[in-house]
Amino acid sequence: MSPDATPKEDPRSIVWFDIDNTLYSASTKISQAMGQRIHAYFVTLGLDEDEASELHHSYYTQYGLALRGLTRHHNIDPMDFDQKCDGTLPLDDLIKPDPKLRKLFQYLDRTKVRVWALTNAYKTHAQRVLKILDLEDQIEGLVYCDYQQVGFTCKPEPDYYHNAVKQANISDPSKCYFVDDNQLNVRSAKELGWGHCVHFCEAGLEIMDGGKTKKLVLDTNTNDPESIRQISDLEELRTLWPEIFV
Repeated sequence: MSPDATPKEDPRSIVWFDIDNTLYSASTKISQAMGQRIHAYFVTLGLDEDEASELHHSYYTQYGLALRGLTRHHNIDPMDFDQKCDGTLPLDDLIKPDPKLRKLFQYLDRTKVRVWALTNAYKTHAQRVLKILDLEDQIEGLVYCDYQQVGFTCKPEPDYYHNAVKQANISDPSKCYFVDDNQLNVRSAKELGWGHCVHFCEAGLEIMDGGKTKKLVLDTNTNDPESIRQISDLEELRTLWPEIFV
């Protein structure tokens, strides 16, 4: 095969796992720790506390990531942001390996599916989390936000998902299984034809979303046959997706 030839497509389906607040519980309060660091970063731009809070939330809402707004409207180095925000999180103190979660991954039938991670974090943070959770050897591929790329994309932008299936060499999006704690991210994937989309929601817990604290709640529109399935424990995937477990 020539160097420019497209690799032969793997016939298996693919399972995409979000990482943050999905592979570990929101009860760890990592989102709060991250939110505080991002807020502090906004303050270094010369904003007062209220201005920093409002701009943080505005960029997160508009772009899916506060960093997207920062790189578009301010002369900042995204790698400096990553080092000062994600890079300073005390992850080893906040999350631990979960044998039950590892067993869930081990029971995915690898003759039927590949298992990849899909994250809005940079690769360094994603790899740190997977290593601490003892899941590095269970993840075959990683799609992340490449902060070093000018105009990088992130969930829930369609281009991010198009890039993901391109990296994984998938021509049929209906073969994608996907679980994420952000409902907008899941909805975007479903609208693009991803076949098996699940919203992970630990209802009742609090997270920091775009610098604002919010309580997680389930979508009550369950009468819609096209509604996205919701779970509060990844173990429920065994029931929702029995065809891909051994």
